[in-house]
Amino acid sequence: MTNLVIDIGNTFSKLAIFNNREMKDLVQIDNLTLNYLHDFLEERTIDNAVISSVNTEIDDFEALLNEKANYFRFTGLSRANIINHYKTPQTLGLDRYAAVIGAQCLYPGQNCLVIDAGSCITYDFVDAAKNYWGGSITPGIAMRFKALNRFTGRLPLVESNPDLDVDYGNDTVSAILTGIQKGVFYEALGFINSFHKKWEGLKVLLCGGDVKFFDTELKSSIFAHAYKTEPNLVLIGLNEVIHYNND
Repeated sequence: MTNLVIDIGNTFSKLAIFNNREMKDLVQIDNLTLNYLHDFLEERTIDNAVISSVNTEIDDFEALLNEKANYFRFTGLSRANIINHYKTPQTLGLDRYAAVIGAQCLYPGQNCLVIDAGSCITYDFVDAAKNYWGGSITPGIAMRFKALNRFTGRLPLVESNPDLDVDYGNDTVSAILTGIQKGVFYEALGFINSFHKKWEGLKVLLCGGDVKFFDTELKSSIFAHAYKTEPNLVLIGLNEVIHYNND
């Protein structure tokens, strides 16, 4: 069974081909267009397809995929390998939902906290009994830099520096860098510690474009044994949706 899964995010899009549960091909592009998808499909034969998108305007993509394969419309109400307790599934970010589906695929029967560091940073939890209870949404790293510049009179717009390794800043730029980057890490550490105390054998999975900020710091933390970086977690979850609905 050959599956095409597409994750359309705020910054870029990923297209992956799976043979059953093994990823065979992965493409990342800045802007997915209908022409690009058409050419992509001309070179490949697929059986099934699914899309997760932060943009609701995907009708043309769906129409093309319906012509080429058995297309699944993925929503917060889609059947999956977890039990969705989110009270407003129609407003649930599809990347969040796909990520926790992927977490249970990789770690079945275990408590999992998913940290997705993208435009926003999200923390989502699925327990060992496959219950997804929801999570938290906070501003992403780039958003925090922009907010400091926009909502103050004198603070500059600073670019992130994931290689910065100091405990405090000795000028305004380095103070902003340490404040945001260390603050993001301490925020994540607080979430991990809170869930770790309540849920035995917690697994922490990290994904998203800014995952490097967490990866470097967590390697030296007390939770180093419990976490795994999985950049394609959303894609894995989307592929699992296809399998679940084909069984």
